[in-house]
Amino acid sequence: METDDNKIALDIFRQSVQSFLKKEVLPFVDDWEKDERIPKDIYQKMGEMGLLGLDKPIAYGGLALEFTYSKIFCEELGKIPCGGFSIATAVIAYMSASYINSHGSAFLKEQFLSPTISGHYISSIAITEPSGGSDVQNIKTTATKHESHYEVNGSKTFITNGVYGDYMVVAVKTPTAHHADALSLLVIQQQMKGVKVKKIKKLGWHASDTAEVFFDQVQIPKSHLIGEEGMGFSYLMEGLCTERLIGSILGISSAQAALDYALEYMDQREAFGKKLNKFQVLRHRIADIVCEIEINRIYVDYCCSLKQNEADLTLETAIAKLKCSETALKTIDQCLQFFGGYGYTEDFKIARMYRDARVGTIGGGTSEIMLEIISKIHLSKKPTVTI
Repeated sequence: METDDNKIALDIFRQSVQSFLKKEVLPFVDDWEKDERIPKDIYQKMGEMGLLGLDKPIAYGGLALEFTYSKIFCEELGKIPCGGFSIATAVIAYMSASYINSHGSAFLKEQFLSPTISGHYISSIAITEPSGGSDVQNIKTTATKHESHYEVNGSKTFITNGVYGDYMVVAVKTPTAHHADALSLLVIQQQMKGVKVKKIKKLGWHASDTAEVFFDQVQIPKSHLIGEEGMGFSYLMEGLCTERLIGSILGISSAQAALDYALEYMDQREAFGKKLNKFQVLRHRIADIVCEIEINRIYVDYCCSLKQNEADLTLETAIAKLKCSETALKTIDQCLQFFGGYGYTEDFKIARMYRDARVGTIGGGTSEIMLEIISKIHLSKKPTVTI
């Protein structure tokens, strides 16, 4: 149960995050969108604030705080009308370096986790392949073991932070005599010989860099193996649950931000002699949006409480990711409609928010994959007949 002191601490933390983002991020996102690049120094500033290691061990520069702080941080990230910055930051803090934190050796934590938490290293997670999409088991990038190293060959695509980052956590196939499709995770630095990256032009998320990555006989020291060889699939299933939860938080927060933005506009804009927020048909649409956001927010809060208790979240995060991404897409689409023709122009941030929201139902596993996960779990259970 949340105590008064804890609530005060969380409120103070939220205010500090809001203040930081208002000063160091919001004034610059338009430039970052135009440049299609986020300057590295913003992450060093975030590192100084401790924002990139909220849930990470103190020994490596983190703050070792309960997950509620990460939830608040991601909620505030989601409010920023620049999905590229939000996702780039989330990838660093929760979707890549977390694998090193959970399963990496002391060497990897010293070499990569600590400088990531301080904001001096930018990280990415490289799972998706041109032929694989959401199918993790169909990964074709291989890591052949030699006496002192692995030789990696293959390619990845849609890798956030893959162009301007420093290292990637890469899912590779490490075949053995007993398991031809065994997967492992390796840390691969962008500057290593044989690594080539190609920047991808995207519909949205313009501020973040997204890459197609090619590995041609890249020699990776064995010390760059994360955890145990052949355990990559298990690690990924655990990590993807966190990724989907973070995506859910960002999604529902962006939906709320879009609604707030639209409500402000509707209170100023007039048509046929009255403000837009006085038209009953629009008021009822707003009521529907509010209901959807609140229902999803409560479910995400439930998932976060399970995360705090380290429960298995495969089903819950699939549900959250599915519904929150779909709700965000539907909400922002409707909010753009409230703006009329102005919503279709770059003069209003809702246009960017609309572009950025579209990928929510794709990244981290498509809505169709979430439906398959949910149905597979439920259909494997023996039904209890009560009628």
